Amino acid sequence: MKREKVTLIVPCYNEEEVLPYFYEEFQKICTQLETYEMEVLFIDDGSKDNTLKIVKDLAKKDERVKYLSFSRNFGKEAAIYAGLKNSDGDYVALMDADLQDPPSLLPEMLKAVTEEGYDSAATRRVTRKGEPPIRSFFARRFYGLMNKISSAEIMDGARDYRLMNRKFKNAILEMSEYNRFSKGIFGWVGYKTKWIEFENVERRAGETKWSFFKLFRYSMEGIIGFSTAPLAMASVLGIVFCAVAFLFMVIILVKTLCFGDPVAGWPSMTCIILLLGGIQLLCMGILGMYLSKTYLETKNRPIYLCRESNLEEAIED
Repeated sequence: MKREKVTLIVPCYNEEEVLPYFYEEFQKICTQLETYEMEVLFIDDGSKDNTLKIVKDLAKKDERVKYLSFSRNFGKEAAIYAGLKNSDGDYVALMDADLQDPPSLLPEMLKAVTEEGYDSAATRRVTRKGEPPIRSFFARRFYGLMNKISSAEIMDGARDYRLMNRKFKNAILEMSEYNRFSKGIFGWVGYKTKWIEFENVERRAGETKWSFFKLFRYSMEGIIGFSTAPLAMASVLGIVFCAVAFLFMVIILVKTLCFGDPVAGWPSMTCIILLLGGIQLLCMGILGMYLSKTYLETKNRPIYLCRESNLEEAIED
């Protein structure tokens, strides 16, 4: 009887220090899941260190190791999409190479999908031990904001670490937009998902590639990609300030007719003009961000380009 296949998709960008540790954990989990045919697909996201060389060496000695290397750094979202596009397992799991996604959770995740009737098993951190407090603060505010302004459910502390069946994977691939935000996509497609909680695990080796600025840009991708609330906010601000301006016109007219002295108050008027100018620029900026995303989508550029791979057919999409 043919065994069901599980493919682990592992995006990598300059992860030479941690890959040996990850491979050790992969071997351990293969022993635990011996009833399944296991495979790991490394997506080299244009690494500048020896990541690709190490992956190639692993592939030479272990046929379960597959890899796909990008022509340059396209970002983690492109790596996730490429992994899903090129995986052929009955079940597919996304996980990071830094071992902050505990491989020991895979048996429980597989059980949820194969025995408990779920389409996917997702993970979320219940603690942020070892993470800078300011990053934790803004992360919680972001998740709270997204759940208020977006129709896609995004769990607080959600990781990209997720195991899914083919039905769920195919639904993700149906959403082939260029500007991707996987956490929002996972929530948008729906289906039945089991959430598995775990405490934060620090990196086994190496350094994080996510600076505060990169996380901020990534959060903006989520807000713009899954909510039109900023556009509504710009409209509301316009209405409010129009009403305020009309009120001030009435006050100034009454004051001038009754008391004269129409010149007084120029400093406050200057402040009002600067405030209104700032609001206008803010609203134009919001419109510009949505317009830029539309512009990038209409160009129909590929999400990634494959430079080399040991897959039989690496799909460039």
